[in-house]
Amino acid sequence: MTMLGIDLGTGSVKAAVLDDDCVVIGRASRAYAVQAPRPGWAESDPGEWLAATRDVVGQVLDASGASPSSVGFSGQMHGVVLVDEDGSPLRPAILWADSRSTQEVERMGRDLPAELMSRLGSQPVAGFAATSLAWLRAHEPEAFDRARAVLQPKDWLRVALGGDIATEPSDASGTLLFDVAAGQWSAEAVAWAGVDPALLPEVRASESAAGTVRIHDREIPAAVGGADTACVVVGLGLGAGDGFTAVGSGSQTVRLMDSPLLDATFRTHTFCVAGAARAGWYRIGAVQSAGLTLNAALSWFGASVEEAASALAAGVQADDPIFVPYLSGERTPFMTPSLRGSWHGLSLATDRASMLRSVLEGVAQAVALGVDAVQDSGEPLRSPVPLVGGGTHDPAFRQLLADATGLALAVAEAPDAAVVGAALLGAGRVTNPVRVPLVAPVEPRPDAAALLRERRGRMVAEVMSDLAALQEDS
Repeated sequence: MTMLGIDLGTGSVKAAVLDDDCVVIGRASRAYAVQAPRPGWAESDPGEWLAATRDVVGQVLDASGASPSSVGFSGQMHGVVLVDEDGSPLRPAILWADSRSTQEVERMGRDLPAELMSRLGSQPVAGFAATSLAWLRAHEPEAFDRARAVLQPKDWLRVALGGDIATEPSDASGTLLFDVAAGQWSAEAVAWAGVDPALLPEVRASESAAGTVRIHDREIPAAVGGADTACVVVGLGLGAGDGFTAVGSGSQTVRLMDSPLLDATFRTHTFCVAGAARAGWYRIGAVQSAGLTLNAALSWFGASVEEAASALAAGVQADDPIFVPYLSGERTPFMTPSLRGSWHGLSLATDRASMLRSVLEGVAQAVALGVDAVQDSGEPLRSPVPLVGGGTHDPAFRQLLADATGLALAVAEAPDAAVVGAALLGAGRVTNPVRVPLVAPVEPRPDAAALLRERRGRMVAEVMSDLAALQEDS
């Protein structure tokens, strides 16, 4: 028996086939564009998702010769796909990195009490479904009124391939429309967003059946699937008390919990794990400014990742400029969509290498602030902390992450953790029976860690100054 998993990421889709021992026997991926038609906007054409998915599934099935008996889906969280009665998108999908709904964020914070917000797992955030839907209702009422369903990205993809309209707790808990503790849609939050409850899909268990999809001349029974971070948890075989740090388009630091202990500071989020409602929860420090920021900054210089990594080989220097990486706002720990990036400490001695090095440092510092927020919420991370994601492959950057976070880190040998988790859910399994090994351990270096702490303090001071200016302007 083989299992197919599909992971619909922000910038690419991956497909993988697993055998019955949970070993990946074939994989493929394809990139697509994130569109920014206006400053602060982040959208994608769902049609590109669908075309890329068909392409990668065809590649992986042809190469492996597999005939999978099931398929599961993983996907980027928080986005919004408005669809008509045929399941066709009415406009481009609004993504998690979108910050257009700043006014709706402020209004939600004023209108809804803190106790209710805590049950929704987060303070109001731009790019989450509730605030994006409120923006659409105000600014694009024609599309909003024509909608017959509101879907998360991976749920739309499954429907577009012929599966059921449904969602599950891990994705629902990232919408600000779902009571994380009760495990059901929140009537108060749904009413605030002005959404007809009939537009919201039924919430099923992540591993439950969701119809049959038609892809690459095959009909394959599908499960609902899970949010990308929740699928990583499944793929890594983690349980309560475990955690990890992922670095990709964004960064996530996760600590699993067996009860919905909410973060009173609202610097982190509390979401549901994959599975049935109330099966478990996790604390997450969610950072937007990782790979998306790195790719944008490298494009300004016409530089490659390899050139930036080469510049980092010399180590962060005390006189390097300080890069604030928040190009499209930030979630953990600032929860402010209107933050923007900047450089500080530029001088005549600043050269191209130091600028590139500062970009990598800025991303690592953002990851470190996410780690700090999770641990400060009372959810300590076990050492060594597993590292996953495409941003963890370079040894110099791994060392920078260890120095910035002050934690011992080790790479989880699971480059396909999210897609593996999706495949397992497709087969009705909620965890990987094979514990993923950790390799390439790295310890923080005291001198480098001290320098980075000092520079992180300077970076945060610049951010706080910007926040104060934003509050004065408002």
